[in-house]
Order: sequence, then structure tokens, then C-alpha cells
Amino acid sequence: MQGAVREHVAMLEEAGARAKPVRRASELSEVDGLVLPGGESTTMSKLLETFELLEPLKARIAEGMPAFGSCAGMILLARQTLDGRPDQQQLGGLDVVVRRNAFGRQVDSFEADLDFAEVDGGPVHAVFIRAPWVEKAGDGVEVLATVSGVPDDTARIVAVRQGAVLATAFHPELTPDVRVHRLFVDLARKAA
Repeated sequence: MQGAVREHVAMLEEAGARAKPVRRASELSEVDGLVLPGGESTTMSKLLETFELLEPLKARIAEGMPAFGSCAGMILLARQTLDGRPDQQQLGGLDVVVRRNAFGRQVDSFEADLDFAEVDGGPVHAVFIRAPWVEKAGDGVEVLATVSGVPDDTARIVAVRQGAVLATAFHPELTPDVRVHRLFVDLARKAA
């Protein structure tokens, strides 16, 4: 609907998946998993309602469809969002509370190398653009990566997984490293 769709499609294909954009409920039934890209979460929430995708997507995720959200996608997948608009809709695929724009404004964007559980081969280079962080993760949520030193030395949760739902506060699609997308493709294959 909005965001770095082409970049995610390219990364998913490099990771061995067949990828296609989904803009209608009928297209949702044709996929085994879904990526919710970075973008503007309130706009994406409105578009999901406008295109009548919100309820079918909530249902598919609740039924176990694998989903991966980067940045705004993480916000949409969360159970609750802090600093969001009151009319913003949540998909509820992750038992997490996230804070929108937690690291600051566009000018506060940054990059960092992260130790990322479930991803072999060394640190994952992460691009944070007006990124959220996870304030609270439920018992069934696995924390995959944290970052500290921005804005202070507190370790902030920036990557999580709950079952077949994966989310990052950063944009792995904006780097040449396909490992996070490969992790999602593997989750989707196992679920199928």
C-alpha cells in the first residue's frame, strides 16, 4: 500500500521467495506470508481500512499466516502503540507495545550494527529512520535484537518474533544484507 515495497520484493526474491504486492483482500488469499513495509503507519492504517484489507489481514494473521513488519510494519503488527493517533488501527499480531518515532525525528535517523539472534554470519547492519522501539514485550515474544547508545545507554528492543510473526524497528530492505528476509522466508516455509 505504501513504503519500500519494491525493495522488500527484491530482497524476498533474493531470499528464494516468489513475491508480489497485495492491495486487495482477494490477493491476500493468494499469499503464504506478508511483509508490511516501512512507511507512515497512520497512513498505512487508513489505507488498510479504505481498501478493506484490515479485517481480512487481522484474521489471516490470527490464523497463523506469517507476517514481517519493518518500522511502520512493526507498529501495525503491535498489540498497542504509544504516541500514535487515536484512530490508528492495530493488527495485533505481536504481543508488544511500541512507541512511534521513539528515536526522534527524521534528522535523528542513524545506522548501527546489531547482534541479531537467529541470524548467523555476524552483526546485521540496521538503518533506523524515524524508528519505533518496543517498550514492552509479552511472555511469548522473543527479543532478537537491541540497540543502545541512542538516545542513551538503555538497551532498546528493535527486533522481535512471536511464532511466525517477525518485526524490526529498522529497514533491512535498505541494505544489501538479505539475512533478515531469509529468516522470514524460512518462517513462512515452515508455516506452509
